[in-house]
Amino acid sequence: MNISQLEELHTISGSYEVLFSRRAQLYKQRDLKNKILSEETIKELLLEHYTFLKRPVLIFDKTLFIGNSAAVVAKVKAFLDEQ
Repeated sequence: MNISQLEELHTISGSYEVLFSRRAQLYKQRDLKNKILSEETIKELLLEHYTFLKRPVLIFDKTLFIGNSAAVVAKVKAFLDEQ
């Protein structure tokens, strides 16, 4: 991911934290759960390695869907049904 792509996601989502995956192996390996991560630090981590990005990321007409939880999948389906 490049900086312009990340900035676009941030503009739509309003936060780097919502884009950040706490399930990434590097998150566990670096013991990041015991650290306070600022938005700037999260941004740097997202740019450093793609595994820090919560996936999938879907963008439809400036509407952003992040992750694959049952709630997100239901929102995507509802959104697509309205199209």
